[in-house]
Amino acid sequence: MGKRTFTREFKLEAVRMVNERGLGKSQVARDIGVHLNVLRGWLAQHEADSQGAFGGTSAKTVENAQIEQLKRELNRVTAERDILKNRPRRLPRPKWIETGDARL
Repeated sequence: MGKRTFTREFKLEAVRMVNERGLGKSQVARDIGVHLNVLRGWLAQHEADSQGAFGGTSAKTVENAQIEQLKRELNRVTAERDILKNRPRRLPRPKWIETGDARL
């Protein structure tokens, strides 16, 4: 038996049954045929990010994308620094460092 997957709408309806209709978690879990811990996970996920829960776009997704972009930029700048730091002393210093103009 494989892992079951549920649609976003199914999960949201289960969360609504608990939050809005006031039904008990264990009752809802039995009614929809999932384990209580699965329903608890859905409730926690919805509570943490109600707009982006269950695959929607969220602020966390945008934030994670920005963090990844900044990490890539940091790695690039660190590599450039290491290259310049470890350059042989007999080579002249790049002109853009002396003038501060990166366009050269």
